[in-house]
Amino acid sequence: MLKKIILLSLLIGCIQTNLWAQKDPDAKALLDQMSERYQSLDGLKATFEYYYYNELDGASQRSTGEVAVNGDRYKLVLPDQEVYNNGETVWTFIKSNNYQEVTVNTVSENTDELTPSSIYNLYKKGYDYELKGEENQNGKNIQEILLTAESAKAQFQKIILFVDKDHKDLLAWEVSDSDGGTFKYEFNEVDTDVNLGKSFFTFDPKKHPGVEVIDLR
Repeated sequence: MLKKIILLSLLIGCIQTNLWAQKDPDAKALLDQMSERYQSLDGLKATFEYYYYNELDGASQRSTGEVAVNGDRYKLVLPDQEVYNNGETVWTFIKSNNYQEVTVNTVSENTDELTPSSIYNLYKKGYDYELKGEENQNGKNIQEILLTAESAKAQFQKIILFVDKDHKDLLAWEVSDSDGGTFKYEFNEVDTDVNLGKSFFTFDPKKHPGVEVIDLR
């Protein structure tokens, strides 16, 4: 009987340890603070660096861009395209030297989609989370938080968030997909003293004469 009690106690202890690792309360506390800080802003504008590497085929890419976010709205500017999302409609604007087109879609209802606005709340559904390494860079105490998908079918199996522990700012994030690819986005200059209205996140074809509009709504 004593052996059974000991074994049962060990089993309960293992289960509690596993649950703690899946939903680390310390990680959740920092994630909640980061998310609340973002929600309190009237918006933010930032420049960022983007890195991509695929360990299976060795493909790599590096680029820079600009992003503006307010709530669930965002505007993303890359060297060859711009994406506007005003919370209802998404415009993907592609431009080259002699051609312009914009594709119009209704905003996806998929809550698991990774966007510049959803990254701050992604941990709330479909992911386990735990604290990983911590380091000091340029006077900032940076905490790594690992998000692991609960489902093997999730598009992104692993996401690492790099959070300023003192100011609760998201500084960078690294995403691993199911095809062996790793993406990293790292903020450079961030301006939170902005007030961005809905029109800022809406594509205006009048500002781009001759653009071909492909409406898929």
